Amino acid sequence: MKQRWLSRSGTAEVLLVFGGWALGPGPFESLAGNTDVLFVDDYTRLDNTLSELSNYDRVTLIAFSFGVASAAHWLAQIGMRPDRLIAVSGTLYPADVERGIAPDMIRATAVQLSTASFAKFCRRAGLEGPAPAIDIDTAKAELHAVIERGPAPDPKFDRIWIPLRDRIISTSAQQAAWADHQDAVRTVPTAHIPFASGQNWQEWIA
Repeated sequence: MKQRWLSRSGTAEVLLVFGGWALGPGPFESLAGNTDVLFVDDYTRLDNTLSELSNYDRVTLIAFSFGVASAAHWLAQIGMRPDRLIAVSGTLYPADVERGIAPDMIRATAVQLSTASFAKFCRRAGLEGPAPAIDIDTAKAELHAVIERGPAPDPKFDRIWIPLRDRIISTSAQQAAWADHQDAVRTVPTAHIPFASGQNWQEWIA
């Protein structure tokens, strides 16, 4: 896991963001807020304990896309429970025909991965602006790690957001994955990346 601070001023609360595959922090940079924000991605290995979190009185975790399962695996591994836990556009079954993305499709994405195919992925996901730079070998390794790691244990998300026009992890797959969590589920009429300019973090935490 790689980490970077999107905001750091020494607040009592930290927002921990598990991003999606290869997208970097771009999808979140338009969101406003007044807490420290620590962004992590690259789930080839989940061996970063993020020891800085112990400096905060309150930790809220927002997990996006493949970050949902990765965050759940990571939480189980280190034995942590955030004060509030949010899932967006993802499931606990990232490599699954009915509740995520079919493993064969993920493998095909890795085999065919190029700068051009990644740019197409970003457009399908709803990313505004140009695609971020991508390290092809690292991105391929991460996809294979997600498949091999398998389904994640359920950490009991407080809120689950499902986009209704998701072309990456289909809306129907997300609905199937969270069928037993209806009290937490909310839908948004967006693509895979549901965040928009002018929004704030609190809208997704509530």
